[in-house]
Parts: sequence; structure tokens; C-alpha cells
Amino acid sequence: MASKSMKEKRSQRRKSQKTTRTLIWIGVGILVIIFVGFIAWRIFRPASGENIPIMANAGDHVPQDSDPGQFNSDPPTSGPHYAQEFDAGFYDESDPEAQVPYPEGYLIHNLEHGYIIFWYNCELLNEGGCTELKNQIQGVMDEFNNFKVIGFPRSSIDVPLAMTSWGQLQTFETFDAAAASNFIRSNQNRAPEPNAP
Repeated sequence: MASKSMKEKRSQRRKSQKTTRTLIWIGVGILVIIFVGFIAWRIFRPASGENIPIMANAGDHVPQDSDPGQFNSDPPTSGPHYAQEFDAGFYDESDPEAQVPYPEGYLIHNLEHGYIIFWYNCELLNEGGCTELKNQIQGVMDEFNNFKVIGFPRSSIDVPLAMTSWGQLQTFETFDAAAASNFIRSNQNRAPEPNAP
């Protein structure tokens, strides 16, 4: 009887170990499915904003400080550009980077690296409205820890704010923080060189 009890104990222990192994493998399988699903979502998620065709010469580098040429949108979403880019962050109209003749030559390189650019036009706003818009842009940029985001003045646009990523454009008559955040989440790093800094 004692030996039967030992057999039962061993059998129960084997069943318990088998159940534990099965549960571990099920857990690992669920984690793999979640991970693959997340990667697939990141790859195949729809882009936000208006799709702007990538220019045929979008990968061309032009000499620094030269005119990069005409673009197929304003602000540009692709096109010839310089081999250098600007640092992430917010740029005021008085910043040296905003004073260069063709800042888009640098900024398109940023787009090629997967950046999102907030292009703002304070000439369409009064002083209070301009300050408020800049603060709103910086608030969303801070939400993303200023990672691959730039705020930059552009007086040629016909709205107070436009956002671009590689091949995508969204315009705003009034600021919409949720839409701006969605544009960043949907479009950041969807570019030819997403692993570049």
C-alpha cells in the first residue's frame, strides 16, 4: 500500500510538472503572438495625413547652402537635400538655423531619417496666438521627449501649422493636440533611413 502511495505521488508530480510546462509554453506562445502582432502593426499601420508622392530625386544630395530646387508640396515632404541635418528641438524665427537661405535643405534630410516637423507660420496670427501655438507645439514635442521632432517657422505656408513626415502632410487651421500626437505616432520613422539619428 505504501508503494502504491509512492506511485500515486510520483504520478501526481509528473502530471503537475507536465501541466506547469504546458502553461509555460502557452505563456511563451502568447507573448510571441503579441510581439509579432505589435511588429506587424508598426510595419503595416496606416500613415496619417495626406499622402504626397515622393519626388524622383528625393535621395539626391545637393551642395550645402545651394538652392535645393522646387518641391511638390509646401512645406516639402521629400526632395533633394543637404548631407547635413538640424538637431531635434524647437526653433524660433530668430534662431540662426531659421536665418539660413534654404533651411528645407537640412530639414528634408531630417525627414529622410524619420523625423516629424511642425512648420508654423506666426504671420497669420496675432502675438498672443503665436505664443500660444508655439507653446502647444512644444507641449506635444515634450510628450514625445523631443525624439525626432522639430518645430520650425515657415512663412510661405497658408495655414498657421502644417506637419510633415516623409511623404505625408497634415495642415491645421487651429491646433489639435490629439491629431498632432496621432501624426507623430503614425508616421515617425516611416522613412528611407529610420535607424539614422
